[in-house]
This record gives sequence, C-alpha cells and structure tokens, in this order.
Amino acid sequence: MVFAFNLLWFILGGGFFACIFWFFFGALLCLTIIGIPFGIASFRIARFAAFPFGKQLIDARKVGETRIPTTAVANFLWIILAGLWLAISHALTGIALCLTIIGIPFGLAHFKLAQASFAPLGKRVVTNDTAQAANLNSAKKSLKKRTQ
Repeated sequence: MVFAFNLLWFILGGGFFACIFWFFFGALLCLTIIGIPFGIASFRIARFAAFPFGKQLIDARKVGETRIPTTAVANFLWIILAGLWLAISHALTGIALCLTIIGIPFGLAHFKLAQASFAPLGKRVVTNDTAQAANLNSAKKSLKKRTQ
C-alpha cells in the first residue's frame, strides 16, 4: 500500500515537483561554503519529498547520531531565510489538496513536508517502524532520567 501511495504521490500529488524544488534549492545553497550544510539537509528532504509515505523525519539524536551544537542557531537562520516560505507553500498546497476527498492523503504528505521545512538540520528520514522504536526508546530514557 505504501508503494502505491508513493507512486501516486510522485506522479499526481506533487512529489516530483517537490523533489525537484528541494534538490534545486539544495544545489543553489551548495554554491557557497556557508550554505553547504543547508544544501545537504535540502537533499535529504528532497528524497523525503519524493516518497514520503511510510517514512518520518525525526531528530538524529533519537537514532544514535550526535548533533552539532550550533544546529539550533542554523535552524533559526533557515526558518528566516527559507523555511517559512517553504512551509507556507507546502501548507497552502496541502490545504488545496485536502479540499477533495481523493487529495487528502496527498495534502497530509504536504503537511509533513511543511513541518520538515522548519528545521531540516539535525533530522534523519527513517521508516515509520524505526521512528516508532526510536521515539519509544527516547521516552524510556527520559522517564528513567526523571525517576532517578
């Protein structure tokens, strides 16, 4: 079912154009040395934009990766320079698609992309099962920390 949704999304729901847009924006950012981390994050989101069904974007720390200390500052700059506009475009497209019954799953995918537009640095694309296990493990660690 996930394959069918991803195929329909890529062809009819805007996945192809979203992927191209994110990839183009990432290539543009990679032209400068300062923009390379943003460009790499854009490439990651481009793959997610092409096939979002069955996947989630989660914090890299939840899957065992270390996060660069300045990620929050970089994400703040991202929001101001590009993230807000990308989120608005995905949200408006999602609203338009949700006006039809057939477009609701595609609209929800655009809402996932709008959320990803706000803070792509320090995030990883994982399957739904991996995301659920990572969130459960993170919750267990947090609970254990609070009870000690």
